[in-house]
Amino acid sequence: GHKALGRCLSDIAAMAGTPTAALVTLALPPKFDAMFVEAIYEGMSALARRHNVAIVGGETTTNPERILISISLLGTVPRGKQLSRSGAKMGDAIFVTGELGGSIEGKHLDFEPRLAEARWLTEHFKINAMMDVSDGLAGDLGHIVKASKVGAELLKAALPVSRAAKLRAKAGDAAKPAPLAALTDGEDFELLFTVASKEAVRLLDEWKTKFPETKLTCIGKIVKGDGILLRDKHGAHKLQAHGYVHFS
Repeated sequence: GHKALGRCLSDIAAMAGTPTAALVTLALPPKFDAMFVEAIYEGMSALARRHNVAIVGGETTTNPERILISISLLGTVPRGKQLSRSGAKMGDAIFVTGELGGSIEGKHLDFEPRLAEARWLTEHFKINAMMDVSDGLAGDLGHIVKASKVGAELLKAALPVSRAAKLRAKAGDAAKPAPLAALTDGEDFELLFTVASKEAVRLLDEWKTKFPETKLTCIGKIVKGDGILLRDKHGAHKLQAHGYVHFS
């Protein structure tokens, strides 16, 4: 329940909006567990209360095989203040909140949508492009550079790799290297955005005061061209990795 609503709230955050009301469609198999269904609504309701969202209705129906949850979330943003993927500009610094990778270890179920952070960013800085990281940094940054008709260069050493991703990388040869996990795992639900590089130092300083418990990292810059370059100690090369592809 938390995740079902949280992922929608993260989409509202990506445009620096304020969520208002949710419609919940719940499809259940004929022999469902009533206590489990109640727990789903408890998870949704707790998160909704924290973000002043009203669950105003929806639909309950049957689904032969498994539980299906679909949420339509409404929200508002001041006219002319909405953010999109298409505004990244040459020379922009690229930032990401939190840490990336390894969300399968639990974060994908209990993340906190970055609504307050997104609104604060747009109130205090001119954010050029923003979206949330749901399908992996490589894929979602790819959406920004494609929509903005620019390229990007990432610093491998700057990627904020989560502890969970590092531990999974140590688990054996079958696990992903930690930097690759940070680029491709997805379901991190962090903010990915670009801002003029001249604002980067002020942004980092003020962020530490406002959100001391949430990491903010400059991971690269917007450059000419298209696609994404990954720079390491051997130089820069075209990033071949990508995040989750919904229709492939």
